Amino acid sequence: MPYLALIYIAVITGAWVLIPHPAVGVALALLPIAILGVVRNLFWLILLFVIFSFFRIHEVVPALMPFKLPLLLSLGALASIGWHLVISRKLKLYWHHSLNWLVLFWVLVTLGIIFASNRDIAWSNFSGIYWKIMVMTLAILWVVNDKEQLTKACWAIILAGGLVAMVANYNAAMGIGLVEGSRVTIGRQIGSMLGDPNDLALVLLFPFAFSLSISLNTKLTGFARFISIVVVVCLFTAIIATQSRGGLLGMLSVCAVFGYRMIRSKVLFFSLGAVGALVLYVVAGIGSRASGGAAEAGIDASAMGRLYAWEAAAKMAVDNPFTGVGLNNFYVNYFFYSSHWDGLNHAVHSTWFGVLAETGFLGLLVFIILIISLIRTAHNSLQQISNCESPYLYSASGAVYAGMIGTVVSGTFLTQGFVWPIYILAALIIAISRIVQIDSQNEKQQQVTVQTTQ
Repeated sequence: MPYLALIYIAVITGAWVLIPHPAVGVALALLPIAILGVVRNLFWLILLFVIFSFFRIHEVVPALMPFKLPLLLSLGALASIGWHLVISRKLKLYWHHSLNWLVLFWVLVTLGIIFASNRDIAWSNFSGIYWKIMVMTLAILWVVNDKEQLTKACWAIILAGGLVAMVANYNAAMGIGLVEGSRVTIGRQIGSMLGDPNDLALVLLFPFAFSLSISLNTKLTGFARFISIVVVVCLFTAIIATQSRGGLLGMLSVCAVFGYRMIRSKVLFFSLGAVGALVLYVVAGIGSRASGGAAEAGIDASAMGRLYAWEAAAKMAVDNPFTGVGLNNFYVNYFFYSSHWDGLNHAVHSTWFGVLAETGFLGLLVFIILIISLIRTAHNSLQQISNCESPYLYSASGAVYAGMIGTVVSGTFLTQGFVWPIYILAALIIAISRIVQIDSQNEKQQQVTVQTTQ
């Protein structure tokens, strides 16, 4: 240790000779503390990176943008993962059967880059975003390995979602960044992903399931439920303000999952569901939208645009059945495959057709099997949890199950195949399944121990 101290002092001295600036000395002096913080806070680094990357917190609060927090968090998270995986070996790896399909899908996406119609665009998306999603998905499911960490992750998701929802509601009230005169966005002027109402609805839908699950859990404290109810209301109004069909469908699906488990009379359940869907449609004001509103006769322009896009996606898959046109290549190929050209390329606005176009029929098949596997895993975890389990584990299990159902339904109108939500849900579903299995084994061992002592 003394030798390391002397070496470090020599490094600081050499740096001062080369760059005689006080900031250099301060930075090098604080470096050991920073390294120690990175090594000891693997969970928080990963969680915060995911929160900033998915919820775009630095774009929701533009004052944070100069600090480059997503980049710093990603570097810290990768360094900490490397340390605990290679040096300390405290990161315990395990495998789950759903990972077989997830990894196979990743392989198909990666191979698709080689055969992409525009390799530069495919590689740019992969190197800029998708590989981080892949790494952090594995990191989440291997790092979140106990109920305490799961509780922290749930609250981080809820509070981040609440922040985005409050900003969205403020923008809607003040008329800031509205699309088509009525649809709320965030950061549209700076080119944020949340500048698209459909993408904003997708981001808001993710924490909606978590906050609703906690607010309905009577075993939690009043304060926790109060906070979650406030967030539910904020998210509810913000999703409505986006006027996104996919967002409303996803929100209805999440509510339906919880309602189906709580309402014994199925006639009452379906009646309330039909009334609720009608009320939401009216309250959201979709009929008054500039695109897809009631003013458009027949099949509205928004619906027709999606039909043209889905037709183009199918044609792309027919031409490239095993690889598709490549990651993020639907948009640039729209002109060549669309039967209706209005002078602009369009997004696919569908998870299923997006995956079909960019990975082919084989990729879509693997993706569907992956989703089915994840839903079954989430459902099995929820079934295994007994009344004596941690309330947060129960709430998180219900949230990821409802969230995945909502994602599947909203995927009809929202493009989610290659962005964060599905992969975060996948990681949490697998992590929860692991925690439930460990708890179940511990409970059985305790029962055997008690019987033996008796």
